[in-house]
Amino acid sequence: MAEINLVEIEKYFGKNYVIRKLNLDINDGEFLVLLGPSGCGKTTTLRAIAGLEEIDSGDILIDGQPVQNLKASDRNIAFVFQLYALYPHLKAFDNIAFPLKATGRDNQTINQRVTEVAKVLGIESILDKKPSELSSGDMQRVAVGRAMVRRPKAILMDEPIGSLDAKLRENMRTELKRLHIEIEATTLYVTHDQVEAMSMADKVAIMEDGVLQQVGTPAEVYDKPANLFVAQFVGSPIMNILDCQIAADENCTQCILWDETQPLPLSKSLYHEIELKGVPLKQLALGIRPEAVRLAREAMDDYIKAEVHVIEPLGPFDIVDIKVDGQILRAKAASRYVEKPGESVWIQLDEQRTHFFDKNTGESLHIELKASS
Repeated sequence: MAEINLVEIEKYFGKNYVIRKLNLDINDGEFLVLLGPSGCGKTTTLRAIAGLEEIDSGDILIDGQPVQNLKASDRNIAFVFQLYALYPHLKAFDNIAFPLKATGRDNQTINQRVTEVAKVLGIESILDKKPSELSSGDMQRVAVGRAMVRRPKAILMDEPIGSLDAKLRENMRTELKRLHIEIEATTLYVTHDQVEAMSMADKVAIMEDGVLQQVGTPAEVYDKPANLFVAQFVGSPIMNILDCQIAADENCTQCILWDETQPLPLSKSLYHEIELKGVPLKQLALGIRPEAVRLAREAMDDYIKAEVHVIEPLGPFDIVDIKVDGQILRAKAASRYVEKPGESVWIQLDEQRTHFFDKNTGESLHIELKASS
């Protein structure tokens, strides 16, 4: 397999930039997911690596060698598409074998490699069937097998399970992850689905508007988002974002979220840490994930009174929309912990799991909030 390095990649259509100064490293044997909304440039990046799109500037390196001027057929990279792209008149065996036959491999090599790939994918029993006789999941397995059989330097996947139903997508996520562990192929996978990215990737690279926003492990991008876009794109339900101000006097430091009668007490050290960042104390946003919003059915010290707005039952837990001074805050609660809209609840934010952002730039202040002193 191979290491892939993208260095200062730029691509534009007409005057519109699609990729802007992209720098990204995919290590040998790594499973990296390019995650972002439609139109962010992730598929164009994938196609550029494959040689299906020309770049306007920068370098694409595979094992240290620039390949941006090579034809797609000379890059030794396999591409798996969302819509299978199988030959309908060929059996599964021949679909998988097609790249080997096209390059003149002998029958013994073809039979050996197809058999090996089919065994890894668990599709030995369908090799004599045509695509019209296969399920969606089996067709996608055949498409993956056709990519693997070439033994390419890297495998590129463009939303390969996006057209499958929910249950099959879940099964295929597990299967693709198992497959990657088994064959240790350098894999670049494109999706707009953060569940796919978080559940499958070694590393996630998040793009928006042609710009790379953050690269990290799933845990890193979830726990330490680089900016407001990442904070609200990764995670379901999304992170709550609230305008806030920091106020301090001789006695305490407070974060004013809704009004001055319901401040959130903070440690004094936080005030000084934010001051060092040089961000105006009235131009901040506080982020907190729904699971870090504590709920109580009775009044408690340091809890704020609120009202249940909407309840979304999701089996083992509920997502509860809470109205506080006209704003909506989402919380994750045990199933049936709150019973109906309109009832009163009391909330507290887990101080150690809050995030602060510069409201003007959207960038995280990267401050670890500690318990009040």
